[in-house]
Amino acid sequence: MKTRLANSLMAGRHILPFLVLGLGFAANSTESKGPATGPAQPEWRLSAPVSYENLSLFPILARNTENTTAYVTLDEAIAAGQAVVAERGAETLRRSRGEATGSLQMQVQSGAEVNRLVLVYRGAKPLVLLAGEVVTGGKQDRVIAKDRIVSPGAAPLPLDVFCVERGRWAGPSAQFTAAKLMVHPSVREKAAVNQDQQEVWAAVRSGSTRAQAYPIEMAQDRRGASSEAVGNIVGGVPGGVLGGVVGGVISGEARSESYAKIYQSRQVSGAVESFAEEISRRFARAVAGLEGAQVVGVVVAYGGEIAWADAFASAALFDRYWTKLLRSYVVEALARPATQERPSQEDAREFLKPLEGHETVESEPGVYRWRQVSQARHSEIRLEALGPKALTLHWCKVTRTGK
Repeated sequence: MKTRLANSLMAGRHILPFLVLGLGFAANSTESKGPATGPAQPEWRLSAPVSYENLSLFPILARNTENTTAYVTLDEAIAAGQAVVAERGAETLRRSRGEATGSLQMQVQSGAEVNRLVLVYRGAKPLVLLAGEVVTGGKQDRVIAKDRIVSPGAAPLPLDVFCVERGRWAGPSAQFTAAKLMVHPSVREKAAVNQDQQEVWAAVRSGSTRAQAYPIEMAQDRRGASSEAVGNIVGGVPGGVLGGVVGGVISGEARSESYAKIYQSRQVSGAVESFAEEISRRFARAVAGLEGAQVVGVVVAYGGEIAWADAFASAALFDRYWTKLLRSYVVEALARPATQERPSQEDAREFLKPLEGHETVESEPGVYRWRQVSQARHSEIRLEALGPKALTLHWCKVTRTGK
């Protein structure tokens, strides 16, 4: 794997016219107790794993799925000009000069914050935001911190984010564009579960935080190793095929440590795309013959470890996220050590079981409920739509790294 992929490594529309003069933020209720009532756990089953190199994907199947055509994704809303994401303090929208119906531009007046942006939405359908989605621009690139739903006609609202470009705090525009990227699981975990900015930055640079969970014991056994070598093992240098490459990209074309520039760079993207094309081809072939069931998500394993799962209310909604989710899983695979170990289907089936630990709930009445449950080394997050029909729109589960 390492030799073949190492060779690869070398090798909008106008927005609806509106004016924002102030920020009337909608308040969400937050509680840290449970359990809370909500939609029942969907009835899922697993298909045989699809494997390539150190990555295995178990298709999650459902016989009866929900109608999710009433929802729009962040990428879709920004592309259609229905949503504007901007720095906090960008309280004025004005037309571009010389355009009678030009797109509206936000101007930063004051008060920009690293972990808070502003979202203005004027679409006709509920907008879905998923933790891990990247927006680029503004003073620095950010990643969405939490799953949530934004209702049509909502007031401009504060958007919790984490920075994924630590070396920049300036830019020609206050606005952001959709990068059409989902950060890979190590970064997504630190944002969505740990909610720690320092850990997010470390994960962007290190590639896989799981690779850092083993080396402390390894380093103790390397009595003859230099302090520099041991530091490289423990200190967050990517392993696997990306070992050494990310640092080179940062010192060259991605000096601001922009997630998008690092993982879409020529040095990294070649390996990512070739890996993604192969696993995508195998996945499509494996699920093509399924009858009486639809693919609504995947359980993800690296080597013998079940690491992550994403599942959606419908196959159609899963398909809308699939391309960027798949590439995020691949980046993680390339950052982890190469291994031919394979998990069992029983392990993956066990991973789908709901957790029963401490539960934290946030909600906006009539719109959505966000629930996070943590138990031992695992956390799961559930995004529930509360109207017009109660349903679990997105569910994810993670084996936390470094625990």
